[in-house]
Amino acid sequence: MTLHEYRTSSQERQRTEALSKLMPSSGGTALDIGARDGHFSLVLAERFDRVIALDLTKPEVHHPKVECVQGNAANLEFADNSTDFVFCAEVLEHIPPKILARVCSEIARVCRGQILIGVPYKQDIRVGRTTCYSCRGKNPPWGHVNTFDEQRLGELFPACKIESISFVGKSTEQTNAVSAALMDLAGNPYGTYSQEEACVHCGAKLIAPPERNFAQKLVTKIAFLTRKTSEVFAKPRGNWIHLLLSKKSHT
Repeated sequence: MTLHEYRTSSQERQRTEALSKLMPSSGGTALDIGARDGHFSLVLAERFDRVIALDLTKPEVHHPKVECVQGNAANLEFADNSTDFVFCAEVLEHIPPKILARVCSEIARVCRGQILIGVPYKQDIRVGRTTCYSCRGKNPPWGHVNTFDEQRLGELFPACKIESISFVGKSTEQTNAVSAALMDLAGNPYGTYSQEEACVHCGAKLIAPPERNFAQKLVTKIAFLTRKTSEVFAKPRGNWIHLLLSKKSHT
């Protein structure tokens, strides 16, 4: 699926609408962290006087209110309390765990008003994982190396208070250790190999697995049957969680 196809999908339109409802109606400066194609930077430009679109690779967003910046969320080159609103969606799930707390601290540091976070909710990142056929490492789906619930997000932003929590979509995707291990043994044939994200271990582009032998096909079938035992008892949950935070006053 291309980025354009993803943005125009019904699920993504629903998520965009839900996030838009949580954004302030107007303001001075907004910072869009992980801007990519500028999809949300343009939404923010309808409400804010100035929007900074930041990503590891300088974004290309053509709008008079949008300033494109190359930068790293772990070391934001902005002054303390310099932005009215920080938007960060589809980002934190990709951040290496060892620097996740630092990224969240930086987001809170530069914000003087509100922060809007959007991440997958209680995602089981064993489902849909891939095998890198360059280094044989196992990769989480879509490069999602972190999972989140309300408590963990709150702990990552101790300088902020939670104003609103909302959920979008529904999911019952869930597996177990036995099924995940069997799927690894089978070569993870049904992983998210169409993703743009490279292998988290060696950086190589993921390629589709080779044809499975009879034993691998048998193991795959057993893995699916084993996984069903977990999903039978799984309660539906939101697919995405959106958290609106505000900076705590220290006066």
